[in-house]
Amino acid sequence: MIEIIPAIDIINGKCVRLSQGDYAKKTVYNDDPLEAAKMFAGAGIRRLHLVDLDGAKAQHIVNYNVLERIATNTELIIDFGGGLKSDDDLRIAFECGAQMITGGSIAVKNPEVFSSWIERYGGEKIILGADVKDEKIAVSGWREETGIDLLPFISSYKEKGIFKVICTDIAKDGMLEGASVELYKKILHAQPNIYLIASGGVSSVQDIEQLEEVGVPAVITGKAIYEGRIKLSELKQFV
Repeated sequence: MIEIIPAIDIINGKCVRLSQGDYAKKTVYNDDPLEAAKMFAGAGIRRLHLVDLDGAKAQHIVNYNVLERIATNTELIIDFGGGLKSDDDLRIAFECGAQMITGGSIAVKNPEVFSSWIERYGGEKIILGADVKDEKIAVSGWREETGIDLLPFISSYKEKGIFKVICTDIAKDGMLEGASVELYKKILHAQPNIYLIASGGVSSVQDIEQLEEVGVPAVITGKAIYEGRIKLSELKQFV
């Protein structure tokens, strides 16, 4: 059974979604992210992907208070990302209730630090964020393309102990045009033992079913829920 992971992205303490990572294409869906989190928890969902977009821009953790409120007031298992660049950022995230953290840009720009986190906390707590455009890794809120090929990037960190990978196809994110099924099939063929979390483009329950059919273990969805394309009642079959 595919795992459903709703996403809450935070700017100025509010629940928002961007299109293709563009801060200028921002839609506010809820002034209080805790309300959205409680809605997910009430539907029987256990996991949450929480992204500090202010932190991603500032290059350090910003919205830790939102993380702490959600962790304190729900039983959701939270993975937290966005701007985590230092051991202190990581400490704050875990102390405020994150059970897992996601590192993307730091895995490219400061692999020594990211590798030390894997060694210290293990692959169950440290998730590799692999954001891609044309199968090349992009970083810094997707504003910077690296030229690094996706599959070798994942392979190098799997050798260091990474088990969970969130892969977002930037071209699909927030566009509600369907997920990159062929890309995820390619990743799973190359790395059948990773816990691949698909992200970007999910627009319907049928998209989720298609990912499940090709063996994707988990999927992040946000905008489709907020826009009413996917009803929480429809997700009960996966919970």
